[in-house]
Amino acid sequence: MALELTTLVLTRLATLTFWRTLALACVVLGIVGAFLPVLPTTPFLLVAAWAGGKGWPQLEAWLVAHPRWGPPITRWRDHRAVPRSAKWAASGTMLMSTALLWLSRAPLVLQLAVPAFLACVAWWLWRRPEI
Repeated sequence: MALELTTLVLTRLATLTFWRTLALACVVLGIVGAFLPVLPTTPFLLVAAWAGGKGWPQLEAWLVAHPRWGPPITRWRDHRAVPRSAKWAASGTMLMSTALLWLSRAPLVLQLAVPAFLACVAWWLWRRPEI
């Protein structure tokens, strides 16, 4: 009985640590992304709020209530919506990345596979509603 309880406590602690670590890492990446134009902020904060909801409710509540980042998180949760300006910014970044990849000496398989993947991402992104 005591062994089962210890195992349960350790499993819960490991799970909580995993979700909190993921949430904190995504918040850090989101903060870095606020200053580096090549790293998106909002997707990392979406993952941080999701992971926080599983293991750190206070962080999730803080992110959702944040005046700058709360509205995009709420918009995504409620409607799976992406603003048109974000769609254009992401599409432009994907196009620039593709052009740089084609200008580089990357292997041909990457020069073909990455743009194909990015085209799928762009197709998915533009199908999201705009609110």
